[in-house]
Amino acid sequence: MRIAVAATPIVAIPTLDALLASDHQLVSVITRADAPAGRGREMQASPVAQWAKSQNLLTYKPESVSLMSELVNDLDLVITIGYGFIIPDNILQIPRHGFINLHFSLLPRWRGAAPVQRAIESGDSVTGVTVFKLDKGMDTGPIYATEQIALSPDLNSGELLSTLAELGVGPVLQSLNLIMAGTEPKVQSEVGATRAEKLSKEQAHIDWNLDAVAIQRKVNAFNPNPGAWSQFRGQNLKINKVRITDQHLARGAIEATNKSVFVGTSTLALEILEVTPAGKSTLAASAWANGARITSTDVLN
Repeated sequence: MRIAVAATPIVAIPTLDALLASDHQLVSVITRADAPAGRGREMQASPVAQWAKSQNLLTYKPESVSLMSELVNDLDLVITIGYGFIIPDNILQIPRHGFINLHFSLLPRWRGAAPVQRAIESGDSVTGVTVFKLDKGMDTGPIYATEQIALSPDLNSGELLSTLAELGVGPVLQSLNLIMAGTEPKVQSEVGATRAEKLSKEQAHIDWNLDAVAIQRKVNAFNPNPGAWSQFRGQNLKINKVRITDQHLARGAIEATNKSVFVGTSTLALEILEVTPAGKSTLAASAWANGARITSTDVLN
């Protein structure tokens, strides 16, 4: 089949590599326009655009999704992976077999923008990927293939996304085979449907009145972006990694030893393992505490 991939993030690259090695023709890549990035705010191409350049693939960066119609009119199929735009129904109908999407959850659970993060935050015991045919709804289209894995409580969102990106290759290739065989996708159930709303910085603020398990899930879910945070001496402090201990401390109270930093919750204390102070680089929590000279009156809030 003549295929294009509409994608932006690095998680699309395992599927792109697999398509390039397959019997299908990867005609082009459609990705987001270059955008300012980093502290210098210099214009930077998306990870997918950089990959496509390295492979000498035809690359389009339309400023508007309405411009996609002329880019897909001679294709059999378009695969979307974190493209970042909602594609109108009239464009979905243009390729011979429409559009399919690789989604990083077991639909219908966690439809929306942040399925990996919401699965971790909610403490799901399993997760996976779904390949489905795009329709005019939000991740509501009929399903071609799924793959499920156990969800470790120690994984953060970045780590889980990397795992699911690799996991998704098989279901995508399986879906292509089904499409070529003329097999119709199965209607997606509404039973168990949930929404994975986009993350906000406000939601990433840690409430130390919660229990240790809930806070650990939030830290993992919001790492690496936007990063769970608290305030220390009036400045924001990102909390990147924690573990649950058997100690008890007052809620938000900090206790620092030579090698460890602990903070109280409504249940057990958490050991803070890694932090990013405002305007500074990421470092071990023990090194941060030594520099900050933690006192018995210090708290996180």
